[in-house]
Amino acid sequence: MDYYQIISDSFQSTIETIAASVDTIAEPLGRASEIMARALLEDRKIIACGNGVDGALAQLFTSNLLSRLEHDRPALPALALNSDGTILTAIAHAGGLSDIYARQLRALGQAGDVLLCISSDGEANNLLQAVQAAHERGMAVVALSNATDGEFGTLLGPGDAGICIDSVRRPRVVELHTMTIQCLCQLIEHSLFGGYHGE
Repeated sequence: MDYYQIISDSFQSTIETIAASVDTIAEPLGRASEIMARALLEDRKIIACGNGVDGALAQLFTSNLLSRLEHDRPALPALALNSDGTILTAIAHAGGLSDIYARQLRALGQAGDVLLCISSDGEANNLLQAVQAAHERGMAVVALSNATDGEFGTLLGPGDAGICIDSVRRPRVVELHTMTIQCLCQLIEHSLFGGYHGE
């Protein structure tokens, strides 16, 4: 079987989505990096969450901050709420899936912290509740969303940033979210430590 056409179409679709997204997401991406860099400069932390593959992206983001992206520098405080299966199942068993992130945020979030909420496939109630809980705790929110996430926009306030990938195809959204997260980490490193020269 010749897979070339399938591979070519997939790569071409990704390239087209990237090209169409740059102008749309550049400003909110820059704003998101400023929100996060300011919080880190004020000794606050970034808390990330997402469901399924979005949870993996939350872990990618936090591992980049705690470890490093490209350049050696001090660790930055970040945690992913979806990393501990024991905590998630305990909360879900006691109160339901919709509370798995909001409950943790009420315990761990502090005023000045930032929530990174990632959604590539429609709006999940647990993510919407996480945004509300973050605001209750005085946290700013950065939301990575997709073309079907209408309610996120209504929950974000003037101190928040929303980065929406204008695609209904989840593979394209996940790819762009991954690139966005990597770029976000680059911008944060550059803001805090300078000297970044991308290639």
